[in-house]
Amino acid sequence: MTDGYDLIYNWFDYLKKKTHYIVGYVIMPNHVHALIGFSNVGKSLNKIIGDGKRFMAYEIVERLNGKNKTDVLELLSESVNESDRSRNKHHEIWSDSFDWKECNSWEIMSQKLDYMHNNPCKGKWNLVESPVDYLHSSAKFYITGEQGIYSVTNFMELSDEDLSKEKHL
Repeated sequence: MTDGYDLIYNWFDYLKKKTHYIVGYVIMPNHVHALIGFSNVGKSLNKIIGDGKRFMAYEIVERLNGKNKTDVLELLSESVNESDRSRNKHHEIWSDSFDWKECNSWEIMSQKLDYMHNNPCKGKWNLVESPVDYLHSSAKFYITGEQGIYSVTNFMELSDEDLSKEKHL
């Protein structure tokens, strides 16, 4: 429909410019898993994520318009609830919420990375046999040491001080 991988990577670039760390990720066909070290920049986690989702939503709608995908745009428009519609929202691109877990130890971060990286290989997806083979993932870096399509910060490079002062998603 519309290739949106670059939208996620652009958002990651934006977060890095704001002194956050992209520690790991997997971009799936209909969702994203990310391990992000958030620096204390005076914004709430909800605000940071909401701004990112809004930026990407505008671009997705623009791309769908450019491809004349009126049927998809109509479905997205019908998904807007009355409260949001009254605030001039035209399309519902994302789920209202996101799931996050605070990861304040290397053990928890390693567990979350394993889960994320194995996501393309399991269940209904079965997109690849090995996590290393999935292009839109940081698995290649963590398994081979070679950065993949998007460079990440190794979670082992974060100090204990980083772990205690930052929120990891």
